[in-house]
Amino acid sequence: MSKIDNNFSEAFKALLEEKQLPQDVILDAIEAAMASAYRRAVNASSAQEVIGKIDLDSGEVAIFAEKEVVEDVQDERTETTLEEALKFDEEAELGGMVLVDSTPANFGRVAAQTARQVIQQRLREAERAVQAEHFEKQIGEIISGVVQASGGRRGITVGLDMKAEGTIPHNQKIPGERFRVHDRIRCVVLEVKDSPRGPQIILSRGHGSFLRRLLENEVPEIYHGVVEIRGISREPGRRAKVSVSAMQEGIDPVGACVGIRGVRIQNIVRELHNEKIDIIEWNPDQIAYISKAISPARVTGVYLSEPADSARTATVVVTEDQLSLAIGRNGQNARLAAKLTGWRIDIKSLVEATIDSLAKLKEDAELAEMMPKAVEQMPEIEAMLAKKAEGRSLSPEEYQTMGVFMDRVERRTIEVQEEADRVEQEKIAEIRANIPAVAFELELAEVETLKEHVFNILFEAEYETVGDLMLALQLDPDKVFDLPGIGPKAIENITEVLAGMEFPEPEVEPEPKAELEPETEPEEAGAVEEEVEQESEEEIAEEVVSETEEVATAEADSDREEEEREAEEEKRIAEVRANIAPTAFSMALDDTDLEERVLSMLKGAGYKNVGALMLSLQLDPGKVFDLPGFGIKAIENMTEVLATLTFPEEKEEDLPFLDEDGLDLEDKKKQRKKYVKYEYDPELGEVVAQKRRKRAEDEWDDEADW
Repeated sequence: MSKIDNNFSEAFKALLEEKQLPQDVILDAIEAAMASAYRRAVNASSAQEVIGKIDLDSGEVAIFAEKEVVEDVQDERTETTLEEALKFDEEAELGGMVLVDSTPANFGRVAAQTARQVIQQRLREAERAVQAEHFEKQIGEIISGVVQASGGRRGITVGLDMKAEGTIPHNQKIPGERFRVHDRIRCVVLEVKDSPRGPQIILSRGHGSFLRRLLENEVPEIYHGVVEIRGISREPGRRAKVSVSAMQEGIDPVGACVGIRGVRIQNIVRELHNEKIDIIEWNPDQIAYISKAISPARVTGVYLSEPADSARTATVVVTEDQLSLAIGRNGQNARLAAKLTGWRIDIKSLVEATIDSLAKLKEDAELAEMMPKAVEQMPEIEAMLAKKAEGRSLSPEEYQTMGVFMDRVERRTIEVQEEADRVEQEKIAEIRANIPAVAFELELAEVETLKEHVFNILFEAEYETVGDLMLALQLDPDKVFDLPGIGPKAIENITEVLAGMEFPEPEVEPEPKAELEPETEPEEAGAVEEEVEQESEEEIAEEVVSETEEVATAEADSDREEEEREAEEEKRIAEVRANIAPTAFSMALDDTDLEERVLSMLKGAGYKNVGALMLSLQLDPGKVFDLPGFGIKAIENMTEVLATLTFPEEKEEDLPFLDEDGLDLEDKKKQRKKYVKYEYDPELGEVVAQKRRKRAEDEWDDEADW
């Protein structure tokens, strides 16, 4: 054993109390560090167990290393004698492994140096942890600091409290700002990252949170919750838009933020390097809100479009003298308004909007039929536009007439689009209702029979569940089958997988039965139980026999009905099959003129020949027409192909013909040949067979005799 220092224990405990660090953590770290120092000193293997021990009271240090017990020691680092091993383990024996004291000479000095280094390291780690915890709580809050360095690649380095440093990256600065060393600045804590050198504190002066906190500091109504900030869009150093709303009646939110003579807002403008700030009142009406967001420009009209398959768009119409003001320098005003409202904003002049309205009336016949008065007014509007194109000025009345015309057409267009969207949503809801809810919970990745490359294509197209795929196929199969990489084999795989899927119905939990309160008193209930127990065994036996006979009779009736249904179904199939030419069952679907996509879907559903397809169509057309992806085009192609197919019946064998006296006329044998044509009857909803008769030698009636 070796000693570190007589005063080590007192110094160690005093340091722990000063830094408020846990003793066990530091002590374990020191012992682990001493074991590591021993390994480096003697070049010990990492597989050898080494343990460091330190006694805080005496300051003694010991290193215990695992060694093998041998008779003759060859390597003192890994071997020891039996006599030495018995000092530390009474059960030690030759060939065993024992932990023995292996403390090197003068190891106390090494231990003291190691302890000092470990304590210093733990202190640094503790300080960094405290710094990180403190500034993580400050995320989104404004703090002050002193500039320590400026102009480097890292941006601006700011000295903060608790001996911490923060960084303002170049993309978080306000353009045009210049700071010198020792300048005091305010910024918002944006993020705190872990790094080997301690917490990395990211600060910002260009983020929207900085403007939000400045408003809270300058406007007491915002700080106390009387006025709420609804949205902020900002381009640092240039312009910002802030929407606010009052939480109490009688409060002017815009006036509260601006202050008397603009004192409050001017303080914020100076802090932000003369950044222009537009304060607007938030409005739940999106048209009114967008109109205010375009300020300071005056808006003539706002027309909203919310298609289901694309981003929602607001078309803003302004007069020509307000167009440049609405757009702003380099589109800045429109860009900030779009970010603030969450709408894609398209700004047009009144003349441009009127030209577009005229084009809609000319191109859309249905819209023109709905607006006869607007159609009658078209020549007048065209004359005004021609006058404007020639460079002549229009009167205010003419501008007003154009505005009314444009407004009527745009509003009716929006109504038509909303109605079309409503019909589409109803169609989607109707189709979705016919798809099992379980299908929308089953992910395509769980379908093992779906080929991997097909799954990848569908997943990239955002079809994540089986229900999504089935819904898309019933809405527009071409949208799925025309995806890049979807070929005939992929279509066949998709159709086959979906046709073979079964979705179990969700289990309905039985409603708990209401507990019936006993109508009799406990004494009466006991009497009733005694009476029940006294029932004769013969009566109980008779009831059991009666119930058994009823169950047996019901089962027999059910089996008989099932057999009758099966017999009727087999009879119906035989009757339908008899009307189909036998050669149809030997004609493969591949030999027909069916489109490749339709052929793939039918083969994926198990239809290999024409006869099987015709049989299914006559038995249950819906079984074919309801296949996944089988739309109107597929039905038309299949019906057209089947209608053109003809099947020669098999030649009849030599059959005896009887005359009027019933004599066998074998010498008058002949072969009869009939031709059959199949057509789809839309009224009946099935494919029917028609025979063609022969009039004379090689002469057929193609129309009248069908």
